[in-house]
Amino acid sequence: MPHVCDYEGSDYKTRFWQNADRAYEDAAERVAMRRLLQSSGKRIAEFGAGFGRLADLYAGYDEVILVDYSRTLLQEAMQTWGNDPRFKFVAANLYALPFAPGALSAASMIRVIHHIADVPQALAQIGNALADGATFVMEFANKRNLKAMARYAIGKQSWNPYAPEPVEFVKLNFDFHPSWMKDQLSRAGFEVKQTLPVSYLRAGFARRALPLSTMVKLDAALQNTGALYAPSVFTQNVRMGGAALVPPGGEIFVSPKSGKPLRREGDLMVCDADGTKWRVNGAFYDFKEEVE
Repeated sequence: MPHVCDYEGSDYKTRFWQNADRAYEDAAERVAMRRLLQSSGKRIAEFGAGFGRLADLYAGYDEVILVDYSRTLLQEAMQTWGNDPRFKFVAANLYALPFAPGALSAASMIRVIHHIADVPQALAQIGNALADGATFVMEFANKRNLKAMARYAIGKQSWNPYAPEPVEFVKLNFDFHPSWMKDQLSRAGFEVKQTLPVSYLRAGFARRALPLSTMVKLDAALQNTGALYAPSVFTQNVRMGGAALVPPGGEIFVSPKSGKPLRREGDLMVCDADGTKWRVNGAFYDFKEEVE
């Protein structure tokens, strides 16, 4: 199984968001999310949800599942959302998800896939979890952005932003070409319905020259152009040919090892087919490691 970028024990929330002047990125991404994701639905999962930064956007859903590889980030999310009975918190590996086919009516994945070495496998796992007709909103880091194109033109960057293949510029940090990512989504059973360029104004001079409200309004307008030269691209994708949606009260979890059914036994989820056991504590489901 490919190596996973692990934020376990990190200060990601404070270092990357609270203390890093990223109010513009947060606001611009929320504009895109509201445009692409239905405001209400049955059961949504956010993959790579971290500390639950975007969880308020799922207020209209009957069930909300925050998924992350980092237990500590999920524990931070629980501090904010743990008293809401609609929420579940799932520690899991994106390459081996614990969801039954058709478990989800919607899903999102923001600021995650740039850490994924095997995109086809990850998208296949998500596609299996989504019901037929479900919407999946995904963001990816765009290699064909204005800064990369300018640096390549003047010889300050060796990799070609126009070439379709992904580029790993730092270990487990990838940029992707929009056409390549569209092809991968199609191969995983998704139809790409909309694409939005997001966060054109990340450069420091824009932050110094413009108030936040103006930056967000400009970004919202630039998103409407569809010109995919921003550092981030958001896609709205519909699952085609998936399983029927698991009904309310139905079992949405399976063993991530075999995909076989689980049964509850105290604070464990047990798979009789493969012999695995997985820890459960209230609304926290730990599918990251088996219980010995």
